[in-house]
Amino acid sequence: MPADGLPFARPGKIVCVGLNYRDHAEESGMKPPERPLVFAKWSSSLIGPGEPIVLPEQAKEVDYEAELGVLIATRARGVTAAEALGHVAGYLCANEVSARDIQFADGQWTRGKSFDTFGPVGPAVPASHLPDPQALRIRCLLNGEVVQDSSTAQMVFTVAEVIAFVSDGITLEPGDLILTGTPAGVGLGRKPPVYLADGDEVTVEIEGVGTLTNPVRRG
Repeated sequence: MPADGLPFARPGKIVCVGLNYRDHAEESGMKPPERPLVFAKWSSSLIGPGEPIVLPEQAKEVDYEAELGVLIATRARGVTAAEALGHVAGYLCANEVSARDIQFADGQWTRGKSFDTFGPVGPAVPASHLPDPQALRIRCLLNGEVVQDSSTAQMVFTVAEVIAFVSDGITLEPGDLILTGTPAGVGLGRKPPVYLADGDEVTVEIEGVGTLTNPVRRG
């Protein structure tokens, strides 16, 4: 059964991909990676549409990240890129919220991206509704202002390539979630930086998938 507030059952694994958009790598002053840069996000961070993103007291630089999420349908281990999309159940809007100060102070990314409520997701659509996940407009709006506006065509590694890479040694199980990276326009990359504040509202829009909106509250 779906977890409270979520459009699907809470996944056993959440696998994220960093610097997977060419325009985001450029704004970060980094070269696109030569292989997918993967890291974990705990499933306890997930919330559904309309639920508040709660800013923890210990994090002062909390950022938004609009992302295309991929739900796994069938067990995948050692699959090729040509086979990979056959293991996808559906696609969803996601906001991969990140505490930048915690992320960089820790020296690894998991804690700063896994605080409770840092994983808004939904709605989800069946994979059959999106025959080409690499041709979707993706946007993020902060208080009604467009802050990210790109296309999944900007991905360095396609959805299929990411699934193949992860499944090479890590078995993907039904219900696992992959977050495929964010395009340019994140708060960290702005001058001056723009971070989430109490009273904000963040919306992720993905063509063919839908709209995800969450208020922001100080904990």
